[in-house]
Amino acid sequence: MDYTWYEETTSIVLISMTVVILVEMLLPVKRAYRLVLEGAVILYVIHRELVKYWVYMPSGTLANRIQQYIEHLSPYIWIAGGAWFLLLLSSLLVTTKRRIIVFSGLHVIAFSILDSFTASTLWPEVAWTMFAAMCWLVSEHFRRFQARFPSGWRHLRKVPLKIFVHAAVLFSVMFIAGVSMPTVPPTLTDPYTAWVGGSTVESANGLDVSGEVTSAEGVSTSGYSRNDNNLGGGFNFDYTPVMSVKSGKRNYWRGETRQVYSGTGWSEARGGSKYDNVSVGSSLDRGDAPTGETEKLEQTITMLNDQVYPVLFGAFRVSEIKELDNADAGRIYWESDQSALHWDTDAKKPQYPKTYTVISEVPVVPEDEIRTKTFKDLYGGGKLDDAYLQIPKGFPVRTRKLAEQVASSAETPYEKVGLLQNYLVNNFKYTNQPDLSKKTSGDFVDSFLFDIKEGYCDYFSSSMVMMARSLGIPARWVKGYAPGQQQFDTDGVLQRNGQNPADSDSYTITNADAHSWAEVYFGDYGWVPVEATPGFNMPLLTHQEDSKPVTAPVVEEEEKPKVEQEKAAVGTGSASTGLPAWAIVWITALILILLAGYILWLMRIRVRFLLVGIRKGSKLSADQKVIIMTERWVGRLKRKGIRRSSNETLRESVIRWEKEMPALSNSLGQLLTLFEKARYSPSSVSEAEWRSVYNHSRELKAALKKAEDSAA
Repeated sequence: MDYTWYEETTSIVLISMTVVILVEMLLPVKRAYRLVLEGAVILYVIHRELVKYWVYMPSGTLANRIQQYIEHLSPYIWIAGGAWFLLLLSSLLVTTKRRIIVFSGLHVIAFSILDSFTASTLWPEVAWTMFAAMCWLVSEHFRRFQARFPSGWRHLRKVPLKIFVHAAVLFSVMFIAGVSMPTVPPTLTDPYTAWVGGSTVESANGLDVSGEVTSAEGVSTSGYSRNDNNLGGGFNFDYTPVMSVKSGKRNYWRGETRQVYSGTGWSEARGGSKYDNVSVGSSLDRGDAPTGETEKLEQTITMLNDQVYPVLFGAFRVSEIKELDNADAGRIYWESDQSALHWDTDAKKPQYPKTYTVISEVPVVPEDEIRTKTFKDLYGGGKLDDAYLQIPKGFPVRTRKLAEQVASSAETPYEKVGLLQNYLVNNFKYTNQPDLSKKTSGDFVDSFLFDIKEGYCDYFSSSMVMMARSLGIPARWVKGYAPGQQQFDTDGVLQRNGQNPADSDSYTITNADAHSWAEVYFGDYGWVPVEATPGFNMPLLTHQEDSKPVTAPVVEEEEKPKVEQEKAAVGTGSASTGLPAWAIVWITALILILLAGYILWLMRIRVRFLLVGIRKGSKLSADQKVIIMTERWVGRLKRKGIRRSSNETLRESVIRWEKEMPALSNSLGQLLTLFEKARYSPSSVSEAEWRSVYNHSRELKAALKKAEDSAA
């Protein structure tokens, strides 16, 4: 539901269903009581998540808060309630093996249809559904076994490890077979794509997507992103107009920032930001604004579509909202530390302002001055927020080393950022359809820098931020729109043939202008935008057009992390499984080793007979097997502290042991009789008799354990 539900909806459903499952499993009370508790929990979860995601902000008296909550319940209560109802209904109706198979099969069919007819890739969901179905069938089998054979069930409960190991082996074999399947391109075009003939179709999120998916990630169209958790894939350019901006200067139109890098994308830090409810005409808190010189820039934004965006756009740092039409349609929240204007509207009837005017503070960066500032000069005052130096656990070492090598000739943060920028601009190719088949690394930035080596703004901007952070320079990821196309009036177009063309101050922005870039923090100079994507030009800190390509530093093979070497050695055969090839190899090897060890443990007696027979040069007889088993159980007694005197025969020792521990007498007597027959009797031990030695040994082991427990 990534393209259908908002993040808060997904969170509400997942948390609510998790709580419902726990209540159903752990609380042995009447169903009516459980339903009341589950309903109350769902209502609490909805309130908690709506406040957390800023869908509404409760204020006023308790009665006002309750009224506000009720107004915002829809449609979340219906979605969560529907999921709750379906979950309980399935647990009541799907109670036989046949129904489990049909129920799971319907899910697989539904996922397959959605995978074919939408931009979503749902084969991982199919795999998880099959895994859940197998677990469900196993649990249903044991439930029926318990009901029909209670004595057998009591016996099985004594050996849970064996049950678990057999189930794990079965699941592991299926897992290995599944992930080892080669990626085969479809030989036939699916009926839906053939029917639409490659034209565009309406996707779940309201944007146009290609009717023919050309990559494993799926291909979408350009536009302002709402979910940045998983970046990558390809896209098609969509030139649908979004807005026109009247501004005295060309600028990037800033939307939101992201702080937390996960290895696959970006997310917003929870709980660390301060949101203030602001109104038209009020000044916005400057927070960490630069203390140096700034210029005021007024922009008037006119929307050209009916989309509802989560933010109001503006150049650099907005300092004031001057005008806003239809202000009653929502509320504005100012996130000062991120310099973002969030727009909160009614979830039932979402509306977005058609026209608004904002005033921004554009920093005037003294390049000659900031170039000389050292790390101590910029970050020595204790104002640095560690959130902007966040690097995920397991971030590839070779990416850190690459950043160090690229910026090794620079001394100051400004110069290091400039070298990183030039390296990205001059050594990597811009394309909206990167070749993902080259990807071997599980990290988004690392795979771009070392494997794919081509991409669009998300690849370049994310790499810029993470390489800067790896050098101890605070940075963050920003998304919004590039300047767009400058418009000329009729008189201006006529004057373009003269010496002084009359440029217009109006820009038209389309979905194709959606863009991301980096912002780097330079202490008292504030946040400075940095453009690292080839073909784009930021008014501040941009690469020089005449700069020569930078030779990519060579990362020595022996310096690469061991994991990376394994990835390179294995190749890319598992790109479509969601797991890197090296992980599949190691998981498969581990499973096979554990399986081999378990089989050897089960056959340990036979293996011992085989090894002794090899030493003797002949197959062991039944008498010899009984003698070997006798040595084994006598050795077990010795390890338990029950020793045999050197001057005692085995019979004398057994008689003494039986007197000291009467609980062992039955097993010891049987084992002694079989040993004496094998060693001293002229008649040989039968095949059935020597096999009984193993059972008597187990009885002796159980009696020993029981005696120890009684003594404890």
